[in-house]
Amino acid sequence: MTAAARSLVAAIDQGTTSSRCILFDHSGQPVASHQLEHRQITPRPGWVEHDAEEILGNVRTCLHEALQAAGVGADALAAIGIGNQRETTVVWSRQTGRPIANAIVWQDTRTAEACARLAGDAGVDRFRATTGLPISTYSSALKLAWLLDSGAGEVARDRRAAAARGELLFGTIDAWLIWQLTGGPNGGVHVTDVTNASRTMLMNLTTLAWDPELLVAVDVPAAMLPRIASSSEVYGTGVGELAGVPIAGDLGDQHAALFGQACFEPGQMKCTYGTGAFLLLHTGERPVTSRHGLITTLAARLGDGPATYALEGSVAVTGSLINWLRDNLGIIGGTSEVEALARSVPDSGEVVFVPAFSGLFAPHWRTDARGIIAGLTAYATRAHIARAALEATAYQVNDLCVAMVADLGTALPGELRVDGGMIANELLMQFQADVLDRPVVAPPIAETTALGAAYAAGLAVGFWSGLDELRAMDRADRRWEPSMDAATRAAGITRWRKGVERSFGWVDLPGVAR
Repeated sequence: MTAAARSLVAAIDQGTTSSRCILFDHSGQPVASHQLEHRQITPRPGWVEHDAEEILGNVRTCLHEALQAAGVGADALAAIGIGNQRETTVVWSRQTGRPIANAIVWQDTRTAEACARLAGDAGVDRFRATTGLPISTYSSALKLAWLLDSGAGEVARDRRAAAARGELLFGTIDAWLIWQLTGGPNGGVHVTDVTNASRTMLMNLTTLAWDPELLVAVDVPAAMLPRIASSSEVYGTGVGELAGVPIAGDLGDQHAALFGQACFEPGQMKCTYGTGAFLLLHTGERPVTSRHGLITTLAARLGDGPATYALEGSVAVTGSLINWLRDNLGIIGGTSEVEALARSVPDSGEVVFVPAFSGLFAPHWRTDARGIIAGLTAYATRAHIARAALEATAYQVNDLCVAMVADLGTALPGELRVDGGMIANELLMQFQADVLDRPVVAPPIAETTALGAAYAAGLAVGFWSGLDELRAMDRADRRWEPSMDAATRAAGITRWRKGVERSFGWVDLPGVAR
């Protein structure tokens, strides 16, 4: 059976809290899926880790179970695409295929002091012109350096020596999965794509190659880095159950969602609401430098075609805040209950909840911020806190939109495309439209990360003919129109900004201004 004759494309959506596999047919419709959660390991305050081997096992199980659910074998797959949590850092042995430690997750803040040292007198924008990124705990580079240096004495020296010899390998989760699925120690392909590489703070945005100056500055051996490839090409073929199936798509999860939303043109934007919230605006074939706290990143690169770029704003805590209300405060029994509880009051009662659990990402980049609940009076109830938690997501996304307008010097597109698990919350989506004062539009398939990964893989093997065919499949399913009056909107944004300012400076960190 040839790749063109095969009827399905598999997408691996490897996220912060779970992994899933979704099988898509030629019309872009999901045929079968399977999903498994993995552990969130928090050994110290501010530390967040994952067991990379647990994730690999879950991904393999999800692929198998999705095929079983569809009643087909791997020979029905034209290709496999991967969309993955970005920045999360894995270091493993080329010989054994085993990680040297747990993966350090993108949310982790253990490298805050190292960030301050690296920034020095030049500040957090020291490498922004090269990488599009501020120096922050978010990126992979200092997580990688920490893993190489975290052992004591000989252990650390041995790790660095092994890394310099190429015996230890680095990757974000996509690279880890591709290497393992294509054979691991027995010939696995060590590769990442431009979107994931752009999040490490080690890749030059212009050359799309690892930057020698950055490698020296962060003290990372080039021998342990994967090859940087496009987002849509055949990297290798699977082994075992997946023998002969091309692995042909690779995008960071938010880039995959942008692609799955058919945002192929400059000016189109989407926001994904999951563990965090991620707003991306396509800017075309040139990178736009941000002066207002956003990230310049890759949108995608298809085969040998030109790279396309995006502006991005990343919010660390959105959906995970609802989990926190359930698990830590116990004010809801399940995440699905939060909307009904929040609807039981007409507004937040002027309560503001700033969820800076790991500091604040864009546009503030304040690692010294911590979460606060402000504006409490005797009138406030758990319902007001629940509503303020939902509103926090919408206000944070609005902050990102304000920064994008400032960077571009022009108005944003007329609508915001949305996806991710939180868009099932009608109250949140309506409030988002109200705060932004623009329509919010959702596709029929909320999980567009998986769809984008499938699109990239399918394009690489000819399953789909090109972007025009994908555009023809794009459609809207739900739409929320703004209905809030201007005075109410302005008062809410003012309260929110007061809360954000009060979250700053909660912890003392070297080199962080108070």
